[in-house]
Parts: sequence; C-alpha cells; structure tokens
Amino acid sequence: MTLSTAAEASPRSNAEPFRTRRTFAIISHPDAGKTTLTERLLAAAGAIQSAGAVRGKAGVRSTRSDWMEMEQQRGISITSSVMTFEYDGLTLNLLDTPGHSDFSEDTYRTLTAVDAAIMVIDSAKGIEAQTLKLFEVCRLRDIPIITFINKVDREGLAPLDLIDEIQGKLALDLTPVLWPIGQGVDFRGYIDLLEKRVVSPQGKPIAEYEAIEDLLDNAALVDDPVFMIALETLEMAKAMLPAFDLETFHAGHLSPVLFGSALKGISVAELLRTLGEWGPEPRPQPAIPAPIDPSEKKVTGFVFKVQANMDANHRDRIAFVRLCSGTFSRGMRLKNVRSGKDMAVSNPMFFFGNDRELAEQAVAGDIVGIPNHGTLSVGDTLTEGAIINVTGIPNFAPEIIRRVRLTDHMKTKQMAKALSDLSEEGVTQVFRRIVGADWIVGVVGQLQLEVLSSRVAKEYGVPITFESLNYEVARWIESDDPKELDRFITAQKMNIAEDRNGAPVFLAQNAWWADRAKQDFPKIRFLATKERH
Repeated sequence: MTLSTAAEASPRSNAEPFRTRRTFAIISHPDAGKTTLTERLLAAAGAIQSAGAVRGKAGVRSTRSDWMEMEQQRGISITSSVMTFEYDGLTLNLLDTPGHSDFSEDTYRTLTAVDAAIMVIDSAKGIEAQTLKLFEVCRLRDIPIITFINKVDREGLAPLDLIDEIQGKLALDLTPVLWPIGQGVDFRGYIDLLEKRVVSPQGKPIAEYEAIEDLLDNAALVDDPVFMIALETLEMAKAMLPAFDLETFHAGHLSPVLFGSALKGISVAELLRTLGEWGPEPRPQPAIPAPIDPSEKKVTGFVFKVQANMDANHRDRIAFVRLCSGTFSRGMRLKNVRSGKDMAVSNPMFFFGNDRELAEQAVAGDIVGIPNHGTLSVGDTLTEGAIINVTGIPNFAPEIIRRVRLTDHMKTKQMAKALSDLSEEGVTQVFRRIVGADWIVGVVGQLQLEVLSSRVAKEYGVPITFESLNYEVARWIESDDPKELDRFITAQKMNIAEDRNGAPVFLAQNAWWADRAKQDFPKIRFLATKERH
C-alpha cells in the first residue's frame, strides 16, 4: 500500500477524507528516547520491517527519520522530518522534531503544523528543561498531549511521584491508560485499563478482568508482591486522578499517560492505539481574517519548513506545506499570498523520512512537499486565490550573534546564496548592518553554528568561520510613529541591521543597553519575536 492510498476496508473510509488524518509530533528532552520511539511506532504500524538504532548497519535501507549525516554521527535529531504512514484506516503524519534545545525554533514552527503531540519523559529523570519548554509551546496552541513515560524497564522514579511531578510542573491533569507492574529488574508488565487486561513485558495477555478487583481472584498475580504494590498504587492513582474525557483532552487540559519502553517496544502498540482512537482530526488553523476550518472546500495551506539538499545529488529545495482545508490535486495552481503570484504545483510529494512519493491528492491535515527554487519561504500561505494569512509562525530573537568570515573571497556570491537559502530554512537568521557590508548570523545555540558551517561547506563548497561581535542582544524595532522610528535609526545607525526581509533590527551590546534604549525611546517597540510573513 502506498503512502497516498486510503485503507478502503476500514469503516472510517466512508468519512470525509480529512477526518481520517492524525497529524502529530513527538516532543522530548534529548536522550529521552524520541527517535527510538519514532522507529518503534513505524514498526508497530507495519510501516517498516523493524526498528533500528540510529547508527544502522551498512547496507541496510534507511527508513530512519534522522537522515542528515551529522544527526547519524551524533545520534540526535537536528532537522524536522515527516513520516507519512497508515494505521487502522487512518493516515498518520508524524513530524519528528529536533530534540536539541539549540533547534527550538525549528521545533516551534513544526508544532504549528500538528494537531497533537506525544510527550516522551524519561522515567528516571522526570520533567527536564527542554520538555518543559516544548510543553509550553504546545500549551500556547492548546495542542492535545499524550504522555509516554519511557524506560520503565530501568530503575526510575515511582509512578505516583512522576505523576505528581508532571501535574505540578505542567499544571496538566493526567489519566492513566497503562500502569506498570514494577520497574527495572522487577518489571513484570503492565495493566491495560482500556482493554481491561494484564500484559507481560513481551506483550502477551496474562489475565483479563471486568472490574479491577477481579484480579484479586488470580492466585498467580496475588502471590507476586510486585503486582500487589502496582495494584495498590493504581487504585490510589484512580482515586486522585480524573477519568478520561475526550473533550477535555482535545482542549489540551487532560493527558492520557502510558508507561513503557521504546527500546524494547513495550506499550508502543497501545500508544498507537491511543493516538488512533483519541487523537484529534485536523483542527481549525489560526489565520487572518478568520480561522480556517478544515471542512472548507477551497484549498489553503502554509509553509512551516523549508529544507534544501535533502537529495544532495539533485540539490533540491523542498517547502513543507501543512494543508488546512480543501482537497489538493497535483497540478493545481495556488496563490502565494505574500508575493501575490500563482504557482503550478506539478510535483508535490509525500515523505517517509528521506524517501518520497508523488502526491496525486491530499487533504487537510496532510503534509505535502513542494519543490521550488526559492519562491517559497517559511510562513508563506498558499490558497486557491483568497487573501488569507496563517498566523502564529514567529521568528525568535537570536541568543548568539556572530560575524561571518569568508576564507576565500572569490566565493562571496556563493556564500550570500548559502546564507540566504539556509535563513529561509530557519537554520539561521541573517542580518546586514546598514553601515558596512558585514554578514551577520544569529542563532539560538552553538550547535546551530556547527550545522551552519558544515552545511555551507558541504552543500555550497564555501568554507566559513565565525567571529564574535560586540553584541549580545538583537531586537526587531517597530513604532506607530514613523518619524520616531527614523530618529532612533539615525541615532543608532552603527547598531542597526536589517533582516532578510529588510525589517530593521537593533543590536545591543548587552541587556542593559537594550533596556536603556527602551527608556530613551518609549514610542519604539523592541520585539523578541516577530511574525513571519
């Protein structure tokens, strides 16, 4: 079955096509097990033969979501990949986001394109910094979250302690779906509260029940003190936690929680089941002048990511578009609202990591790749003609600001193209000072600089280095009073740059100078985030 084929035998096949879509991301702190879980989900759905480690054996066909060379070497996710596959009559679009905090911008933009998220938590570490940050992004958009507490086969925090911590730090209600029987060396399996059964670590049913008290009649279970402790803590959890409510879950206020092990495939099938049964269909997309409802007939979509050179042999450039409404067909002409120009979409694609397939038709919730030569940028809205702008896709002010140094000055044009292309992808932000010809890049974290220099050298043949500038803070500047804005730019012209769209940016030596500028020019707005258009 191809990526674009609906599962005709399913009772869901009679529904409007967009209602069978589940578009979701996996969020976590680095090393919590996100990439392993991604592969296990694909294997459980039958999309790949088996899950493999990040460093696969030579000669094995790559089905991994981490396809960039640096990702495979370091065992981390840097880019956001799309994996489209089918499960139980549903089309699932999995957006695998960067786990490293240095790439939080890319993750944020990816989260604008999903309708749900799976939050992976290491059972030994609980809520970590990046998990908290990504959760807050989900909360801003009321994205429903399924909680997967990973590595239950290792020693970790007690289940009730983990639940207390999650509820306390995230202010999120939880409701148990799978409850572990022991942990680490004492792990005996889990209690499945949906299907009312006890399951072994190997996934085999051990016992079934109508009411959970029925398990007390099972002598083999009752004789195991580990099981009895698990049953006692489960009863405590059920007493203090709310029952599952679909509406509250879809509003982003209640999270089903499952305990398992991605590495050993424990509870992964049940996680897929939970997503399929409870995960939301495509939701309305925030936009101006009004939100876009997925049931609207006219096609709308927005670019949430641009990726160059996915296929190094063809030096291609793909814009990833989340469809918000309508039925898209290959060959359609769509208007880029930003530029006002129409474009024929001749070779749209569905993705399975680095593999691709021609997309003849797609509906709301689907992720389509559109090859282009610089005509599409992150934040662009595509429509059948209506003037609509999807909102909520920001740029963040960089935390590291560096001057770019070119070692071979004969390659100035190639460097300019490289920086322009990679800024459109969101790998970096590029600024030019209004005085002088310096190329300046801004990033969130040091690893972004490494990726930037590596890709510019590998993909464009241009070796670059970076040097420090006397700037720590960058802020976009706006004002309702054009004369006041001009006065500020004139007064600070040595510290003013323009971003790739020509918007003015104030570069300050440190936070004190940035605050001083706010005090001296109260009519100027100094923005740490700016909407992409």
